[in-house]
Amino acid sequence: MKKLNSHQIRRSRPSTAQKMQSQIKRHPLVLVLDHVLDTYNIGSFFRLADALGVQKLYLCGPVVTPPNIKIHRASIGTWKWVPWQQFESTLDCLNQLKKSGYQIVACEQNQKSLDYRQAKYQTPIALVVGSESHGISPQVLKMVDTIVEIPMHGINVSLNVLVAASVVSYDILSKILPKNP
Repeated sequence: MKKLNSHQIRRSRPSTAQKMQSQIKRHPLVLVLDHVLDTYNIGSFFRLADALGVQKLYLCGPVVTPPNIKIHRASIGTWKWVPWQQFESTLDCLNQLKKSGYQIVACEQNQKSLDYRQAKYQTPIALVVGSESHGISPQVLKMVDTIVEIPMHGINVSLNVLVAASVVSYDILSKILPKNP
């Protein structure tokens, strides 16, 4: 499939994008956003989801969904190209994914978390990230199979949720994809 630049993606029609989504190679990874509220972060997650070739992006909780001008701007229009679904409850989303055989991995600082570089992944994988202010809810953390975190070496305790998801998701892909495709 021909790659599109940002101008072409922004101008693409949702109907065209939907027809062509099946031509995009998808990896056995989904992203689950647990109450990520900032529309610019949500838009940026669509851009990340496209870059990763995820199977789907799940927007969970009382969040803004496409079409939305802020999401469109931050995503450069990739929201039209990434399969996505909104769930009122992250728990309902994770229950469905568990029934479908997904390993549920949370990216969160927690007493039970391990360095993301040490984690063992099994496909398919659902990577869960939490709200900008409160992280992943305790009820959701009880449902996950593994909790990973990124070591912080400076004074700040955490990274932006999108940056953290980017680091961890690319590490996941490096471990699950064949080395010479």
